[in-house]
Amino acid sequence: MRSDPTGSRAGGPGSAAKAAGSGPSASGPSATKSSDAAADLARARKQLLDGGTRGRRLDAPALRQALVDLHEFWLTTKGAELGIKPDSGFAIVAVGGLARRELLPYSDLDLVLLHDDMDPELVSEVADKLWYPLWDAHIKLDHSVRTVPQALQVASTDLTAALGMLEARHIAGDVELSNLLIGGVRREWRTGIRSRFDELITQTQSRWSRSGEIAHRAEPDLKSGRGGLRDVQLLDALSIAQLTDGMPGLGPQSPGGGLAFAHTRMLDVRTELHRVAGRARDQLRAQDADEIGAALRIGDRFDLARVLSDSARTISYSVDVGLRTAGNSLPRRGLSRLRRVPVRRPLDEGVVEHAGEVVLARDARPSKDPGLITRVAAASAQYGMPMSASTLSRLSDSAPELREPWPKEAVNDLLVLLGSGRRSIPAIEALDRTGLWGRLLPEWGAVRDLPPRDAVHTWTVDRHLVETAAYASALTTRVARPDLLILGALIHDIGKGRGGDHSVVGAELATQIGNRLGLWPSDVALLTAMVRHHLLLPETATRRDLDDPVTVQTVVDALGADPVLLELLHALAEADSLATGPGVWGDWKASLIRELVRRCRLVMAGESLPTPDPLDPAHVELAEKGGVHVDLQPTEGSHTFVVTVVAPDTPGLLSDAAGVLALHSLRVLSASLGSHDGSAVNSFAVTPLFGAPPQAGLLRQELIRAQAGELDLVAVLNEKERNARPPVIDGEDSAVPVLYAQAPPRVLWFDGTEPGQVVLELRAEDRLGLLCRLASALEKLGADVRWARVATLGTSVVDAFCIDLTGSDTRATREEIEEAILGVVPAPEPPRPPEKPEGT
Repeated sequence: MRSDPTGSRAGGPGSAAKAAGSGPSASGPSATKSSDAAADLARARKQLLDGGTRGRRLDAPALRQALVDLHEFWLTTKGAELGIKPDSGFAIVAVGGLARRELLPYSDLDLVLLHDDMDPELVSEVADKLWYPLWDAHIKLDHSVRTVPQALQVASTDLTAALGMLEARHIAGDVELSNLLIGGVRREWRTGIRSRFDELITQTQSRWSRSGEIAHRAEPDLKSGRGGLRDVQLLDALSIAQLTDGMPGLGPQSPGGGLAFAHTRMLDVRTELHRVAGRARDQLRAQDADEIGAALRIGDRFDLARVLSDSARTISYSVDVGLRTAGNSLPRRGLSRLRRVPVRRPLDEGVVEHAGEVVLARDARPSKDPGLITRVAAASAQYGMPMSASTLSRLSDSAPELREPWPKEAVNDLLVLLGSGRRSIPAIEALDRTGLWGRLLPEWGAVRDLPPRDAVHTWTVDRHLVETAAYASALTTRVARPDLLILGALIHDIGKGRGGDHSVVGAELATQIGNRLGLWPSDVALLTAMVRHHLLLPETATRRDLDDPVTVQTVVDALGADPVLLELLHALAEADSLATGPGVWGDWKASLIRELVRRCRLVMAGESLPTPDPLDPAHVELAEKGGVHVDLQPTEGSHTFVVTVVAPDTPGLLSDAAGVLALHSLRVLSASLGSHDGSAVNSFAVTPLFGAPPQAGLLRQELIRAQAGELDLVAVLNEKERNARPPVIDGEDSAVPVLYAQAPPRVLWFDGTEPGQVVLELRAEDRLGLLCRLASALEKLGADVRWARVATLGTSVVDAFCIDLTGSDTRATREEIEEAILGVVPAPEPPRPPEKPEGT
């Protein structure tokens, strides 16, 4: 048997006497009468399980309440018979399921017999007369006999016992005695939580590791698994410690119906599991799922799995918030109390960091800023910091729907979120649990918590999509359109759960989503084709003869001979397989798909060459006038501006212009760089990190200073980048600093249209002032940049530079230029093993 809540062992006859001291054994007519009464209790329990008092089957909540009432009645009656009354010096206290009024059909009865330091023989006699009838009736019992000081001593040294006694409830006898125990345990818990919190976290994580994650297990542990009933009790314990309020802002409108509803649903499933199994059981077996689903009027085992996933993820999110809030609420000790930590650090427009969480700025107005949801989520993923529950609640209550088509800034923030790798997963999960993700993507409801039909799949369908996007973020430098890759990864299975071929259904939804995001019609068509054909490459490569020319031609025809679509599908096939489960992606499958793609490329005749954008006639006119000109104009987006720099085409102009923009927190979204009549014409689409952009006159002055050598822009940007890293709290980073790229950088070379010219295309992850650093590296090598085209797509950049290698100042080879370029872009993150649910 397991340990009882006070730390003593539950045993058979005689153990009660040992707990209280030696005493007479229970025998004689009184014991027989007591055993008969306990037998009546056992028969009444059986009658409730068989169909209730009138032959009608009680539903799960009614059954639990009936069991609680039945056992309380028996214990109070028995207590009165034994003299356990007010002022008697004895009290019966319940812990566990009876204390919580959550008694399940085959739950153990967890009881403590309290006494006020009474005579050992009397204590032994009372204990035996209370326990023996229950044992004789074969009712499972976890028991202990304690004085209040003894119980408090056990609670102070045994964390499991303390958690159990926090739920204690008076049943019969001396209520003042019970209150001494209950009040004492809670008081010591509150005053000692600072020293026990780390042990509580370790114990919780160990339990999760042993029992796994309910939302993604075929046969979950409803009690101890992550998102199970133990986690709800953990939240209650934190609430008693006055570290959280136990309810992190999840209302009934959120998926899962809020924490209280998720808790009740989990209890109902475990209640029916006991009834179906005919004994105490915590793990839901696959063979019992259909019967339990039918009993709860949920549906079949797949419907039940979806409900459990929904409830477990709601509880998991609540626990994450509760533990984080509790950790922040603990008083600091030692030197950490004296360390000055910035109260609020700006992250983006209307978004700041506070105590290691992403929160709204004081002047943020969610009701008037629809893009705030995506900005908050993007900041959370970029900096690896969770969004505060109060911020999510406020956004859920106040933020309006994004107009259609979406503003470009909102689309870019979505791309930043998706391009942040595994840091995007908790951010999307938090949005989803609070109803905000479904507001951004209404199509998500059909796949939310949808269980996989194939055993090879590790995750629910919605989590699989998020996992695929996370894996795709590490492949963005392999494709010319990293934005479409991660968008396609996110929605490639969006057609599941609706009937019919999910690729066909999903393609229609992809068109709908692409139009809502405001993508160009050609990009919408490309996104739609990705979803429609996301299985084409793996199915063809593994099921068809690649040596047959018809096989390759069939793929080429299906893709409209589009090489961009082919490379997108190649990367998506890998991300999709990696996100499916262990062993799905391997060398054999990878080599087959790679060979199929190679042959398709030969038929499609290669890649297109990057070309410069045409110059605006107004800018040509300024170039002909000469001098330094800086123009700043707003665009249709509320946070996007175009900065045009026209100045004599001298070495260092590009890096100086880009550096001045970065210095003033203007993020370059795209750039078109050209020249005319001895002047450079550089146009930058920028978005301010905070507030309004600076005046064009100020930018011009700073540019002139930089060209005069009065500003070391690279050094200033390095310092600014260091200062942007999260502060250190209690010896640990409050967030994961973005030091690595999700995808390794890649440099492609093309021959130019004129002799001696080459086109360098860089695919990498963005960083502060990247364009300035790239231009500076090229200028130090004397590379003559004839034109450039720059694009920032979420967290990725695709920058093309046309370089004249025959120029008199060019001193570098392709290899030296590539080495210099790679020296200023973020390095790839060290490899990590594929993640799978805990406990699998």
